[in-house]
Amino acid sequence: MGEQEAIRETFYISHGTPKMSIDDSIPARKFFQEWKEKVYSKRPKSMLVISAHWETDVPAVNAVNHSDLIYDFRGFPAIMYQLKYPAPGAPDLARRVEELLTASGFSCVVDKKRGLDHGSWVPLMLMYPEADIPVCQLSVQSHLDGTHHYNLGKALAPLKEEGVLIIGSGSAVHPSNSTPISPDGVAPWAAAFDSWLEEALKSGRYEDVNNYQAKAPNWKLAHPWPEHFYPLHVAMGAAGENSKAELIHRSWDHGTLGYASYKFTSC
Repeated sequence: MGEQEAIRETFYISHGTPKMSIDDSIPARKFFQEWKEKVYSKRPKSMLVISAHWETDVPAVNAVNHSDLIYDFRGFPAIMYQLKYPAPGAPDLARRVEELLTASGFSCVVDKKRGLDHGSWVPLMLMYPEADIPVCQLSVQSHLDGTHHYNLGKALAPLKEEGVLIIGSGSAVHPSNSTPISPDGVAPWAAAFDSWLEEALKSGRYEDVNNYQAKAPNWKLAHPWPEHFYPLHVAMGAAGENSKAELIHRSWDHGTLGYASYKFTSC
């Protein structure tokens, strides 16, 4: 194995609607298309994506040679079900993830069949359209808490030294489908949660973010189910408690779905 430059950054991205794969009117689409130019220009050896759309009882990682796509959405234009992202899988990385998690006391299941769900392939096809960087996914445990996911991230931190880019993919504000949209701008409850999150992260109050149910305003509206939030905790944990958080994008869909994305840089 050749010498690989260590990576100091981890990321949390808000992938939002899968329609971003084809719809130029969604502001976050341009953010992802400009990823290599404006956000992260280095080429990682491989990528580990923690996806909100893979929920398991214990951490699971997919060890596949080829990343088949999962079209885990309904009612969208037919062309979206024909999109491809033929990135190679990363079975060696998956085994390394299993090794690190097991060494830190976690259970870990290796899945040898599952491809990429839209929490991974929709943003990646815009960020890395060449589809030539090996990628694998890690699941979330939505029945557990933020601290569990933060500790998962801490266990995975050595991957950065090995040239692996760690990306948590969820949504910074992800209300239920029954939550009324806000046609006149960002809903006040959503703005309050989003602002709290930015301030807490930039101030290094990671413990508050881990315990957001006790600290954050309107958290139950912002995340009635936590699976879109926990990928942030993994990215935060992998960066380390003394890392610096930076807001790298913010936009909204219907005034309630928040696309805030963050870069964490290890000191």
